[in-house]
Amino acid sequence: MKIISIDYNSALPKYKQIVLSVEVAIAEQRLKRGDKLPSVNKVSLEFSISRDTVLLAYDELKKRGIIYAILGKGYYVKSVEFSFEQRFFLLFDELNSFKEDIYTSFLEAMNNKAQIDIFFHHFNIEMFKKLINESNGNYSKYIIMPTNLVSAASIIKTLPKQDVYVLDQTNSELKDYPSVHQNFIKDMYNALVEAKPLLEKYQKMVLIFPGFREPLGMKIGFEKFCVDFQIPFEIITEFSNREIEHGEVYVIPDDRDLVKVIEQSKKQLLQLGNDFGIISYNETPLKKVVENGITTISTDFKAMGIILANMILENKKEQIENENRLILRKSL
Repeated sequence: MKIISIDYNSALPKYKQIVLSVEVAIAEQRLKRGDKLPSVNKVSLEFSISRDTVLLAYDELKKRGIIYAILGKGYYVKSVEFSFEQRFFLLFDELNSFKEDIYTSFLEAMNNKAQIDIFFHHFNIEMFKKLINESNGNYSKYIIMPTNLVSAASIIKTLPKQDVYVLDQTNSELKDYPSVHQNFIKDMYNALVEAKPLLEKYQKMVLIFPGFREPLGMKIGFEKFCVDFQIPFEIITEFSNREIEHGEVYVIPDDRDLVKVIEQSKKQLLQLGNDFGIISYNETPLKKVVENGITTISTDFKAMGIILANMILENKKEQIENENRLILRKSL
């Protein structure tokens, strides 16, 4: 079982990476009292670093009472009862009710096993880069929402690979990183297929897709569904100066656009679920009651936080697609 790992791109000094590797291995119970550590020579040869670097790390662990040396035999774990609190770096895109659900459920599932610092990049690539650069080497785990930022993957790859987890959105450049994510192409497509019996009474589908924050997979899945089933469709970037036509169904990722569409329908005296339809993205409590209920396509954000916490606590490296579902209500 690999105990020590070194990331040559990390800003953290190599001797500190060795110290942290041993601490994490003990905290995760991969090393127990009395277990032997890899020899100085073995670590030095495996990672092409000097023996002095390894000795510096082992001496620090000795001073802290975590390991001890037996002359001519090597280094052994002395104590597993040391004060070690993992520090987690969480980088979210923004704070909204969905992300709050992820964060809250993640905290609860971690059960005070780590200090968790949360930051927000607000879809700004320079802020994204700055926060990652400043955090590099200061945390034991890095949990990142890359959203659809260009160059996000190359910035993430400057972090210690074994300590990075991707959340909510991933892509082909990050396929080797453990993740809990949504498959937006599949989720959009499958949800619309499930809703198809109700969609048949409408003549046209309209996706409101600004394209700044929204995952591109939503658009791809929507287009694929409409083309496969030969349904007339339109994709617009904003809902403004537009009248709703009878027989249109609006697929709406952003709640601000949802409000605009509902307000416009009232001006036109249209009946939702009869004259036109709405499918909103992401479930919230209000959507259960607004206009007698808004149909939604949504993942379980609380489950996402719990799955991520369990993955980290159990030291698993998986790519997990979080479950998504269609919730039918009167708006369709």
